[in-house]
Amino acid sequence: MNNQLTITARILAKEEKRELVKSELLKLIKPTQKEEGCINYDLHQDNENLNLFFFYENWVSRELWQKHMENTHIAAYIKATDDAVEEFTLNEMSPLS
Repeated sequence: MNNQLTITARILAKEEKRELVKSELLKLIKPTQKEEGCINYDLHQDNENLNLFFFYENWVSRELWQKHMENTHIAAYIKATDDAVEEFTLNEMSPLS
């Protein structure tokens, strides 16, 4: 049975806070890619709406993703971007094949 978990996270920064949010999101990549269970952790920026960022992540299991969410670098990101994000949407998905 495949327990792999795909995460999509849509982050819409406030326009005046775009560069702050972008720099804080970029800080998450290297430590996360080293975490147990991380298959990929890819950050994208929309070509037309530069305030819109999108993470596409794959994890070996939901348990290891949850462990990631409790990490200190995630807490540091949340603290640094307090009141800088207009919208945040997270989806947990499972592969169908």
